[in-house]
Amino acid sequence: MKKVVIFDSGVGGLSVYQEIHALLPQVQYIYAFDNAAFPYGELDDTTLIKRTNHIVTLLANKYQADLVVIACNTASTIVLPSLRQQLIIPVVGVVPAIKPAALVSQTKSIGLLATPATVNRAYTHQLVQQFASGCEVKMIGSTRLVEMAEQKLRGKPVDIDELAVILQPWQGVVDSIVLGCTHFPLIKQEIQAALKHDVIVVDSGKAIAKRVALLLDLSAEIAAVDDTMKNVTYSSAATYDAAALNESLKEMQLDVIQDLNYPRS
Repeated sequence: MKKVVIFDSGVGGLSVYQEIHALLPQVQYIYAFDNAAFPYGELDDTTLIKRTNHIVTLLANKYQADLVVIACNTASTIVLPSLRQQLIIPVVGVVPAIKPAALVSQTKSIGLLATPATVNRAYTHQLVQQFASGCEVKMIGSTRLVEMAEQKLRGKPVDIDELAVILQPWQGVVDSIVLGCTHFPLIKQEIQAALKHDVIVVDSGKAIAKRVALLLDLSAEIAAVDDTMKNVTYSSAATYDAAALNESLKEMQLDVIQDLNYPRS
């Protein structure tokens, strides 16, 4: 049985997990989130690298994983080189889906919705230059949307009116949107409702799932699911509204959260 570690600072990586699990249900998944240091967009690079490397290598070794997914845009731009030096298994990162959004846009006016850290990174602007130079790319960096996604998985409704205020600069302006944070697909329907006009919303989840399937070479394997297999979940510290979050995890076929007890120093 193949085993995959999926890592994020919060529950956003669950959007990536859902896409991979839907394609590869026969794999065992180890989902870990570093809530003690959440959000990663506010961490310095040295701390981010140290924490990610510690948690991911710990779980990859414990479960003898076949592959790791860093399901966090912020971490993916920083941590992949050092992590790949420490592990002999493939490490897959996430990249904002700017190229497909540019390709489907009819008006050549697209929106990139991400965290402030991702919006401000030179890497993001290089992607825009490389894949969307013929488009006007409007960017919104929001930590509030990350909080909304976290709260939604804990049973709290998303305030569409508040969301509409955040997205107001794009009303009637963009025709495709890149979800440049793995949290945002969790509130995709609410984002579409808040915009009040037809938009194509693009994220990288399905592309990551296809990449994982290719690297695991599961094309010839029968997708038989072991009923005794448990997909496990870890957090770096106790999390708020754990009971409600565990209910959401159960619906996604993930076991209750276990605590890694790795506080932020």
